[in-house]
Amino acid sequence: MGQLRHLWTSLTKQVSLLPMQILISNDDGIHAPGLNILAESLKSVAKVCVIAPDRERSGSGHSLTLHRPLRIFERGPDKYAIDGTPTDCVMLGMLEVLKNNPPDYIVSGINHGPNLGDDVTYSGTVSAALEGTLIGIPSIAVSLVVSMDQTPNFTPALNFTKRILESLKKHQLPHGTLLNVNVPNVDGAQELDYEITFLGSRRFTGTTIQKIDPRGNKYYWIGGEENSLEKTEGTDTGTILRGKISVTPIKIDFTNHEFLKDFKQWKI
Repeated sequence: MGQLRHLWTSLTKQVSLLPMQILISNDDGIHAPGLNILAESLKSVAKVCVIAPDRERSGSGHSLTLHRPLRIFERGPDKYAIDGTPTDCVMLGMLEVLKNNPPDYIVSGINHGPNLGDDVTYSGTVSAALEGTLIGIPSIAVSLVVSMDQTPNFTPALNFTKRILESLKKHQLPHGTLLNVNVPNVDGAQELDYEITFLGSRRFTGTTIQKIDPRGNKYYWIGGEENSLEKTEGTDTGTILRGKISVTPIKIDFTNHEFLKDFKQWKI
């Protein structure tokens, strides 16, 4: 019995000395600057594997590719591109690429642009973290609140991501919960204040642009312009407007539990 106890203690110490394992994905694609800068930065604190879409998949939500086969392309040491969605990437990453060495954490990002309020229902970035959460891996989605015409500064987002990972070593996320992080785009490398938030509202005016292809058939572009960000205290949108990092815990369970009791009284 003493020998078994000594062996277990020895094995436990060896496991605790293993480097932290992180799977990184995104929806901006395998070549996105935010993804590659994040991977290089986290290599200083963890063993990193990048598994990301082979092209941009923004707005893909939590979609799986079921109507055709998927392919995995090796793009370097511990770096893989998949011709599918962010959700495909995490699923194939866990079931194939890392099936013998599952990660401790999944980080999705750093997204070029915000994922605030209503965005989370469309976001491939958030959905990659959502898939990791469904599988049972603590997962984070990280986005930089930057517009297409601005120069991104990823340093504050990189620093805060490391802080979150260190915190996750000490604390356990509730079952079915991921963290959605949005970081303001600022100059320099200064530490930014953060707030724990709930989802606000980010409204768009939807538009469609109709075109005609060479064969005379109509096709459409779906677009839109942001027309409001909710400023309410405690929301992720309001926190970003005040220049602070927003950290929102998001649950997989969409059930409106507050309404359940009243709804059961309905006659349908």
